[in-house]
Amino acid sequence: MERVALLRTSGRRLLHRCRGGRPAVVPAAASSSLARRSLSSSLPARGYSSLPGGGARFLAAAAPLHCSGRYWPAATPRLARRLSAPAVSTSPSPVPYDTDDVHEYAAKLGFEKVSEQVIDECKSTAVLYKHKKTGAEVMSVSNDDENKVFGIVFRTPPKNSTGIPHILEHSVLCGSRKYPLKEPFVELLKGSLHTFLNAFTYPDRTCYPVASTNTKDFYNLVDVYLDAVFFPKCVEDFQTFQQEGWHYELDNPDEEITYKGVVFNEMKGVYSQPDNIMGRVSQQALSPENTYGVDSGGDPNEIPKLTFEEFKEFHSKYYHPSNARIWFYGDDDPKERLRVLSEYLDQFEASTAPNESKIWPQRLFKEPVRVIEKFPAGQEGDLTKKYMVCINWLLSEEPLDVETELTLGFLDHLLLGTPASPLRRILLESGLGDAIVGGGVEDELLQPQFSIGLKGVSEDNIQKVEELVMQTLKNLVEEGFASDAVEASMNTIEFALRENNTGSFPRGLSLMLRSIAKWIYDMDPFEPLKYEQPLQQLKSRIAEEGSKAVFSPLIENFILKNTHRVTVEMQPDPEKASRDEAAEKEILKQVKSSMTQEDLAELARATKELKEKQETPDPPEALKAVPCLSLQDIPKNPIHIPMEVGEINGVKVLQHDLFTNDVVYSEVVFDMGSMKKEHLQLLPLFCQSLLEMGTKDMDFVQLNQLIGRKTGGISVYPFTSSVRGKEDPLTRIIVRGKAMAPRVEDLFNLMYTILQDVQFTEQQRFKQFVCQSKARMENRLRGSGHGIAAARMDAKLNAAGWIGEQLGGVR
Repeated sequence: MERVALLRTSGRRLLHRCRGGRPAVVPAAASSSLARRSLSSSLPARGYSSLPGGGARFLAAAAPLHCSGRYWPAATPRLARRLSAPAVSTSPSPVPYDTDDVHEYAAKLGFEKVSEQVIDECKSTAVLYKHKKTGAEVMSVSNDDENKVFGIVFRTPPKNSTGIPHILEHSVLCGSRKYPLKEPFVELLKGSLHTFLNAFTYPDRTCYPVASTNTKDFYNLVDVYLDAVFFPKCVEDFQTFQQEGWHYELDNPDEEITYKGVVFNEMKGVYSQPDNIMGRVSQQALSPENTYGVDSGGDPNEIPKLTFEEFKEFHSKYYHPSNARIWFYGDDDPKERLRVLSEYLDQFEASTAPNESKIWPQRLFKEPVRVIEKFPAGQEGDLTKKYMVCINWLLSEEPLDVETELTLGFLDHLLLGTPASPLRRILLESGLGDAIVGGGVEDELLQPQFSIGLKGVSEDNIQKVEELVMQTLKNLVEEGFASDAVEASMNTIEFALRENNTGSFPRGLSLMLRSIAKWIYDMDPFEPLKYEQPLQQLKSRIAEEGSKAVFSPLIENFILKNTHRVTVEMQPDPEKASRDEAAEKEILKQVKSSMTQEDLAELARATKELKEKQETPDPPEALKAVPCLSLQDIPKNPIHIPMEVGEINGVKVLQHDLFTNDVVYSEVVFDMGSMKKEHLQLLPLFCQSLLEMGTKDMDFVQLNQLIGRKTGGISVYPFTSSVRGKEDPLTRIIVRGKAMAPRVEDLFNLMYTILQDVQFTEQQRFKQFVCQSKARMENRLRGSGHGIAAARMDAKLNAAGWIGEQLGGVR
């Protein structure tokens, strides 16, 4: 599952932002493996390079960051880094159905229609219903997308950092009234064709989404999720609370007591990572007066203060239909959606939860704030060069209109979206730090924010980084952006909006997350889905007034003149980890000293009992309760992708004739089997250099702007895979790009230019690549140790695994 804290520091984001730049040089190997408790997780506070925001709420959503309490490698790329995703067919038109008949049926079930709109941007008909008895709100989106999506979202604002929302998100998925297993989802996966199955804990809300292309499977998943959130076993089972949240563990009265718990252990890992610490500190310092001033994921120092009674009360208060936003999307029957919901909702009466869960805005500061925080650091290297600094602004006290939000999204892309973007480029070229932190505009929470900074900074350069950020922004206000940069940004974002290509991430879930970003705050849930009018208004303004008149006032008013600014300085402390560990041991020592021998014996007995429960399999009769598909429910014929095989000048050409909204997707693939193994470690840097070194006729800024103006994006990356029945792996370098059909010639000309005219002469830029790569790897070591270990084991199994580790592992 995911804990989503949307202030970014860790090089990751929940939603894909429409940014330029290359894709991750090593294809993302991380996936949501739904093993035990794999359905619950938490996003760290403030990721930079991945999960749509800003105006990017209008863009596609990315797979969230870390699943099942385990952090993924920083491999979730931004939208523009996936601009070369495979061809995806989009819905040509909304699915026709008798709306009057559906509304009459809805009324019989106790729903009233609030609003109905045709969303041309996503080829859908959307109806907002309200359940009369409880007040639950339901968005029913109908189209011909076979990848059906359901999601139920509760507003869950915490009042402290004990992590109740995060622990509850884990716990409700540990069995329910109809499905009394310890882990029904593990069993469900064995007989499901799901395309998405997860849950996210945001700072102020908790989401439970599922998706499937099989209708029976889809409604099986819907029923399991609804039963889980409304009737979970965990509110009656103290051991589930102990297992998922926290408990004292003692195997023998003579040993020391320790803390254990899934969320407790997960958050210990989160709080050990510098980027996540910066995100937490930044978020809490920006909004000290409302719910964002605490950690919904849980502070390890605070989690043991949570009681079972508080845990149960939180569920009773907020996991109620009156506090729910429910989303359906796809080609299933709109009547069936409402019928299934009514069976659950009718069991409840209205509650006061909507008033109690309301999110209040943070009042803007009258003067800037500075925060200094220490983070655990190893003894190796020069600690004076491991400082971090991030400048954060809360942009507005009131909600922004949709055009302003979209304009801020474009501004964000102009400032930071590509390697050629001025704020990003100037910071990295300054040599003041190794990598960007912060990452620009974020508007998935109630109030929009802007953050930017550097990590790997020398102690003496902290002030210089702050001055450089402010001076660069002032210069941009005075000078504006280059016309080529504005055109490239406009084309990139408009391309992404119209393409609506979310890759393997369900399109309906992307739309849900966009809609929820307004809906959860009692605003219009349709507005985020309709970008066409504000986009045209913005383009008209730029054409009439000029880009400087549009963007300079935003920088000046929302950032430079904004006194609600928080500067966070992170200082490396090699002793912090040991001090924190010693403090925890001292607390536990005092706990033990306060216990009698009878208490200790009882604790040892309870520890043994909990472990026995965890290790005991569910009985067969309980397993039978989990719905699963039979062979008759699965289509007998596989889906075939049309393919024509041809040849041009001796080169094999594969062509797939698919509906893609006039977008041409292309991959040029080169065999790298003859590459010497000692060169493999340089290959990711080589791929990055092809796009970011420039050519004989253009510097890298001009090249990136030309790519943005003429195409939907170009990327270069290595690919390796085992081949069934063969010892030798498949190894390739792939140049991938996409463009509208009339510009396909520009696409291939640019690919040719990148491959033939690149100039490997910019030594300083190459040094930047190395520093950024080093910073990414250091972050992976702290946050994804399991991924590093898995890659190391995979390297011992076959040649493809060994090559993969050479390309992106610890070596």
